Amino acid sequence: MNPGISLTLFLTVLQVASGQKVTSLTACLVDQSLRLDCRHENTTSLPIQYEFSLTRDSKKHVLFGTVGVPEHTYRSRTNFTSKYNIKVLYLSGFTTKDEGMYTCELHISSQTFSNKKVSVIRDKLVKCGGISLLAQDTSWLLLSLLSLPFLFAMDFISF
Repeated sequence: MNPGISLTLFLTVLQVASGQKVTSLTACLVDQSLRLDCRHENTTSLPIQYEFSLTRDSKKHVLFGTVGVPEHTYRSRTNFTSKYNIKVLYLSGFTTKDEGMYTCELHISSQTFSNKKVSVIRDKLVKCGGISLLAQDTSWLLLSLLSLPFLFAMDFISF
């Protein structure tokens, strides 16, 4: 094999393996919808393929993603959003029948490079709140904190 091709292939695999790692998977309840936040590293320019699934009674059910085919019963119930380093799946009409082990997987080709799992039981779910929103996009919070000295100097705020 050509050494140049071998090196290119090795660097590509190394870039993908180190740049597409799931860092956390959390679950919370928004009204009657389950929200799954799949946070991941994104240090690669290659497209990230992903899959959300539910394992219940030892059977895997694909909910949403670019890898597997979502099951018909979940297609109309899912809503998906994605940013640079987070993928968020909403499952509407969440009931005890939807309890189980949820998984977020990142893929390249047919290999799984990273996944995280979370066990979801309806009665033990927390309601989604400000913490989750802050963790998704902290730029406004950072801007607010950095502008405090200016606001004090201009007497817009005082203690």
